Amino acid sequence: MKHVLLLMATGLLSHALFATPVAQEKTSCSTLDTIPNVVTNDIKAGIEKHIEDLADANGGFFPITFDGKEMKLKLVRVHMEYLANLGPRRHFACVDLASEEGNVYDVDFFLSGDPGNMTVTETTVHKLNGRPFYLWREQEDGVWIHVDADEASRELLGVKEGTDQFEFTYQATLPTMAEPAKMWIPIPSDDDFQTIKVNRIEVPGEHRILKDEKFGNQILYVELKPEDSGKTMVLHFEVDRQEKTVHVDTTSPEVYLEAEALVPNNEKFKEIAKEALQDKNGGDLVRARALYDHTIDSMKYAKFGSGWGKGDADFACDSARGNCTDYHSYFIALCRSVDIPARFAIGAAVPSSRDDGGVNGYHCWAEFYAEGKWWPVDISEADKYTSLSTYYFGHNPANRVEFSKGRDLVVIPGPESGPINFLAYPLLEVGGKPVKVKPQFGFQRVG
Repeated sequence: MKHVLLLMATGLLSHALFATPVAQEKTSCSTLDTIPNVVTNDIKAGIEKHIEDLADANGGFFPITFDGKEMKLKLVRVHMEYLANLGPRRHFACVDLASEEGNVYDVDFFLSGDPGNMTVTETTVHKLNGRPFYLWREQEDGVWIHVDADEASRELLGVKEGTDQFEFTYQATLPTMAEPAKMWIPIPSDDDFQTIKVNRIEVPGEHRILKDEKFGNQILYVELKPEDSGKTMVLHFEVDRQEKTVHVDTTSPEVYLEAEALVPNNEKFKEIAKEALQDKNGGDLVRARALYDHTIDSMKYAKFGSGWGKGDADFACDSARGNCTDYHSYFIALCRSVDIPARFAIGAAVPSSRDDGGVNGYHCWAEFYAEGKWWPVDISEADKYTSLSTYYFGHNPANRVEFSKGRDLVVIPGPESGPINFLAYPLLEVGGKPVKVKPQFGFQRVG
């Protein structure tokens, strides 16, 4: 599509796309002199006005009929990179619009007219959650036509849609401990998108299950002795998981405007967000998408040196690199700075292209609140796989398990180091001092 629109923008795409061949348009030079010059901001204004006018007349939603259904959509973003002037008074715009269920439709619009007075002449749904329904192909006569898109499997890119069922093993070997120790381990909980059945909890020492009051996470608390050194701990549970989409829950969104130890809400992030939102017209959905795109453009997935992996929004801002915790902490800080509630979650993503084996550590994601619902996003994965950037704005795949949610977790008894930053790997304190323990994850898909 990008190549097609580059051809459009440079005038190489035949106007036969509109069933009006160039040869039939015998425009004189004197007529061309009277045609106003059109820039991309003119086209942006034209398509935004069209969407706004129809939304105002339809209860705040843009109406469109697709696949036999009448849909009500909200503006997410105008693709500035795809806006194109195709010729005298002929223009193209590509726009993302989201349904109430969180599905994102990429819609192609063709417009005619001058700046301030453009009319939409054709509207076509091009993609659903990033998956194209058609592509453009140039025929031998130079005419560009729609052709069916191949159904490329997303499983090769780590996405399993619909549902997934698997057994998950979480295990670790305890290090040498010269003093009594305490350990905190996440235990996944049921929610609207996952059902957890815990089969085994095998840990040395004394243990019990705690619950943090703010977020409701279940946490296994273990008291250990030096003689437990070198022993193995194992958690085994079954996961029945649904693909996570836009949803409603009973949590107060205002809770997720509050700053956290490593996710401040200050003037620095307000200024960055203000710049990223320049010329972005629309509600929180439009603004969140702009901050999502800004995070992708600003960050690099790179795990070297020190500082990364803590979910430190200041580090992410200053270094422009990190892992999934850093990407999402930066995004959350930006959202909150402009009064968009946003929250953090962490767990593991099991491979989609095989049915058993190891899992490469933890993975995290975020959610923001707009249009009365929570929208899941996975920005680090969207940055790795640009073809899935639309999918990851409003979806998390089924092949995941969520260990815990939120930051600065408080439980009693708690670590001497204070509230838990986030909980995926075991937090072990030996004699009151933190000691790293990296677990091994494994899975076996069932059904």
